[in-house]
Amino acid sequence: MTDPIVTLDRLRVTFGAGDATVTAVKDVSFSIAPGETVCVVGESGSGKSVTSLSLMRLVEFGGGSIVDGRLTLMRPDGAVDLAQADTATMRGIRGHDIGMIFQEPMTSLNPVFTIERQLTDGLRLHLGLSAAAARDRALALLKEVRIPEPERRLKQYPHELSGGMRQRVVIAIAMACAPRLLIADEPTTALDVTIQAEILALINRLKREKGMAVMFITHDMAVVAQIADRVVVMYRGDVVEEGPVADIFANPKADYTKALLAAVPRLGEMRGKPAPEPLRLVGDDRAPQPLTPAANPEPLLEVNHLTTYFPVRGGPLRRHIANIHAVEDVSFTLNKGETLSLVGESGCGKSSCGRSILRLVEPASGSVILDRKDVLDQNPRDLRRLRRDMQMIFQDPFASLNPYMRLSAQVAEPLRNFGLAAGSELTDRVAALFDRVDLPRSYLRRFPHELSGGQRQRVAIARALAVNPKLIIADEAVSALDVSVQAQVLNLMMELQADLGLSFLFISHDMAVVERVSHHVAVMYLGRIVEIGPRAAIFENPQHAYTRTLLRAVPIADPGTRKLDSDLSFTPIPSPMHDLTYRPAPSTYDTVAPGHLVLRENA
Repeated sequence: MTDPIVTLDRLRVTFGAGDATVTAVKDVSFSIAPGETVCVVGESGSGKSVTSLSLMRLVEFGGGSIVDGRLTLMRPDGAVDLAQADTATMRGIRGHDIGMIFQEPMTSLNPVFTIERQLTDGLRLHLGLSAAAARDRALALLKEVRIPEPERRLKQYPHELSGGMRQRVVIAIAMACAPRLLIADEPTTALDVTIQAEILALINRLKREKGMAVMFITHDMAVVAQIADRVVVMYRGDVVEEGPVADIFANPKADYTKALLAAVPRLGEMRGKPAPEPLRLVGDDRAPQPLTPAANPEPLLEVNHLTTYFPVRGGPLRRHIANIHAVEDVSFTLNKGETLSLVGESGCGKSSCGRSILRLVEPASGSVILDRKDVLDQNPRDLRRLRRDMQMIFQDPFASLNPYMRLSAQVAEPLRNFGLAAGSELTDRVAALFDRVDLPRSYLRRFPHELSGGQRQRVAIARALAVNPKLIIADEAVSALDVSVQAQVLNLMMELQADLGLSFLFISHDMAVVERVSHHVAVMYLGRIVEIGPRAAIFENPQHAYTRTLLRAVPIADPGTRKLDSDLSFTPIPSPMHDLTYRPAPSTYDTVAPGHLVLRENA
């Protein structure tokens, strides 16, 4: 039997000191062999990320301490106990022997350095490559993770890329030096299903060809079924179950593992059901009751021919030389009390469309009518008032929260800004919002860095709900949440929709979640809606080739049905950049059925 590349033996990690000490990881033990993928799963805050950060010895920079245990890494020159290694040794190991894909791509990339600088630094340090060789290798890495126009992306900064593209850059950096151990902390959270399938296939290929060990941290049980050899289930810092992936899915022993698997939304579960339906929660044996659709729905949001460009500047004088066509002639209607989901590849224009509706970016043309008021015609004062009716949950929860403000102040801020509450009433409303998103009231005085990624996203959701808006644009609102918390938040959104008549523009790449929560679905590709219609029509009778590609790429939560062994062949994504003389054709649609429209190929 092959010796493990890394072995964790009774790892124990604490935060704080004295009476305020919190034990985040309690006596965790497991190993990973060459060419093996071990998936670590569990709730947000269960200790998954703390375990991985301990292997990199980064946990100490966040206030944690490794108080017990051994972390043995096998290197070509012998074994190293990472728990006792000095700073110089760890500097040589990080990025070379151990690569890590961090959970939040925006905060793990340096905002002041170009993508090229961040990709080539490790190559030059660890492999001794020249500047030209490192650049060539960086270009090849961007092509491997399927980033369009890689030559141009090398010169860009992180803020110029979409969330999914930033995540692919982080993946490229982690795999640059072909490490012996790859730690992947939620690596596909921000990726659509087609890119996710290719990234998982790439990791699988590297694992086979180079004997790389993979520690894969995720809350997506469908991804676990597709990539794992063994599964480690964690709960409140403890390992509650460990075993081969087939055994965990077919015959889970721990109650917590059973609850995790029960909360997974599966594609096809909503076939034949007329309305969105809550997910079954842990410990709740009642049958979920579907939302009753409105008899005569009224439009709340009408988007007509919305177009948004981003200028591309170049040359020594930074002249306007081209445009990125992010949103191209998009039209749809969202009814009161309903959910319209926007799905598509990373970089297709989903987030830009949502931001354009709120005028967080200014559209080039079109109209956005919210409750009979044209958002694009409002002056700054009227737009501020109108924004009380439309709120947004952003994709990156850490970047959307102020690191210097306590969480209670951040959730209270919109209530103060609009004069909706003060004094004890304000305090009570903020506490009630924390209750609604299932966060302990003791977290009210915490700062964002003291929470896990999933907990930060729940704070962002609470803040969006604070002013009782009519429309919430949820940009990947549940992508950072583990399956049990995701189920709670999705049920909460549907409960609020039923009680308050809220409407959601739900931007997501998780097709199983979209099928569960949506009344209507719009599929975007290269800035255009290529297919739009009722939920059942899109999932049960997809007409556009791209829609069918998306649905084929959805991972299945069954280890016996793996898609990674077959070669995945997706067509390269064309560039959305065009010169200033380019005039796109208008979007024209064929009607397949009432409300079900498909883009004509010549558009």
